[in-house]
Amino acid sequence: MFDVDAYLRRLGRPGPRPGPDLDTLRTLHKRHLMTLPYNVAGQGFADGVHLVDVDEDAVFRTGVLEGLGGTCFQLNRLFFRLLTELGYEVTLLAASTAEGRENFGTEIEHMFIRAVVDGQDWLVDVGYPGPSYLEPLRVSDEVQTQYGCQYRLVGTEDGATAVQRRGRVTRWGTVYTFRPQARQWHDWKELEDRARAHHATASQDDGQGILCGRTFDNGQAVLKGRRYLVVRDGRERVRTVVDDTEHRRLVAALLTGDLDSGDLA
Repeated sequence: MFDVDAYLRRLGRPGPRPGPDLDTLRTLHKRHLMTLPYNVAGQGFADGVHLVDVDEDAVFRTGVLEGLGGTCFQLNRLFFRLLTELGYEVTLLAASTAEGRENFGTEIEHMFIRAVVDGQDWLVDVGYPGPSYLEPLRVSDEVQTQYGCQYRLVGTEDGATAVQRRGRVTRWGTVYTFRPQARQWHDWKELEDRARAHHATASQDDGQGILCGRTFDNGQAVLKGRRYLVVRDGRERVRTVVDDTEHRRLVAALLTGDLDSGDLA
């Protein structure tokens, strides 16, 4: 089922397969975020939580061909395979968010990618709900700017590295922290076990179990429970969605990409 050419067509890059260069990586990264939503519901928890033993062909069919998206364990896993097929040098990395540590008590939480292009390391992440970087982030000490937002990598007291972000009028905040250690799929087995226990007791009532995100040309929109955040050209707007009908409409719009100008104001 996994098909590189079908994948590239879905991302708007039909034709001859591109080479493993930086321009292609940037284009595919952003197109991936714009085309395929972050979608917890796309994880498919009906038959249990599966983060390690994943049927990549089934995930490719639903997440990519059908456009349902998924989480980091689906989207970054598939993108890792695509980049490998295109000749990129890539490794898996694990990151930790404050919420993940609180819920699951582990640093082996988020899954993303390191790519090496012309001897330079880049952070690649198409499986984070946002807000975060829209294009690959260079591993360096310098502040990098993307679409009105700034990003930097800073060391932490325990020797890890924090990916930090700030908008035009906001302070620096940590997206997640990570260590440069290359990971294997089975490293997330402990998280899988804890996520199964968490999912069994978590309430999905009143829309609080919702987490979805969509990237557009100059920003991102994220709905977490009832909290709706839009970042556009580095300017942020956040509000609480109280009306159930509007909440359902926003969920549908984020998953399909059918967001109107009012949704992104």
